[in-house]
Amino acid sequence: MKIRDRGIQIGHMPTGKNNCITDVQGVHVGHVTIDQPINDEGDVACTGVTAILPHGGNIFQQKVTAASYVINGFGKTTGLIQVNELGLIESPIMLTNTFSVPAVTHGTLQYLLKKNEEIGVTTGTVNVVVGECNDSHLNSIRHLFVTPEHAIQAIENATGQKADEGAVGAGKGMVCFGYKGGIGTSSRIVDVKGSADSYTVGCLVLTNFGASHEMQKDRYKGSNEQQQSTIPPMDGSIIIILATDIPLSSSQLTRVVKRCGVGLGRTGSHFSHGSGDIVIGFTTAHQINHNESNYMESRQQIREDHPVMNELFAAAAEVTEEAIMNSLSQAKTTKGRNGNIVEAYHF
Repeated sequence: MKIRDRGIQIGHMPTGKNNCITDVQGVHVGHVTIDQPINDEGDVACTGVTAILPHGGNIFQQKVTAASYVINGFGKTTGLIQVNELGLIESPIMLTNTFSVPAVTHGTLQYLLKKNEEIGVTTGTVNVVVGECNDSHLNSIRHLFVTPEHAIQAIENATGQKADEGAVGAGKGMVCFGYKGGIGTSSRIVDVKGSADSYTVGCLVLTNFGASHEMQKDRYKGSNEQQQSTIPPMDGSIIIILATDIPLSSSQLTRVVKRCGVGLGRTGSHFSHGSGDIVIGFTTAHQINHNESNYMESRQQIREDHPVMNELFAAAAEVTEEAIMNSLSQAKTTKGRNGNIVEAYHF
């Protein structure tokens, strides 16, 4: 169950209908979970792929305004240089384990090439965005279980319904604060003062960071009797995906996604040396046509000095913190390679 179902409320802003990134209209999420023993030597496939689609249409043909921000850069991603250069995303955002970035990039590219026969022929190439965390405590990562077909399947599984959380998809083998982490998601409704307008901010995280003693257990009504995890402290990572439907420019999105680091810090993280802490954000308010004969285009965006910017900053912090806690609250105790067991956290 989500952390709110346990009576723990984070922040003061109202959530969307499902308290999920898919509360941002059009956003789709899909998972492929791989969980099976491989041999008698203790090797286990305990991993997966998660796909986040900014909308249900052809993302290459109808791109969305986007930005990314590197909190700490010990990570292996693809596509972020072009995202920040052009302020656009034109592919599904894919999550997986560290060694599977090439396979997931390959599969996502195959999917996009099949949907868009002109790529690389009558038009340019395509920029695929993939993020990762290291799940090698539970997953026999050297065996490279994830294939391009898993990436395609995750995209095809994506729906706009409430997303599964916990030890699913890319989160199957992840560890957070020494307990079972994985996929978590949350949302907030942002009202514009002086207007009848309201917008949604959603977040999905892949959590794989932190030592047990660093988690701010008292903040989440953690019992004093909660046993500390015996898993040795290890550097990890978190990938944070922030979605919204409010009209923002790429530079405004950059300002908003930076505030996700506030929510991450509230949980107890200090962005450790070996942690890849990366945020990718997009707004669904603009769909930018790939093929456009007019050399001019116009888009609306909110004013920088309007109070709604501060509301967006607060929402980014709140959804990130709650999404992280939902990844813990939804995850179940998991057994992986060499008999390694990671216990679920008991709130």
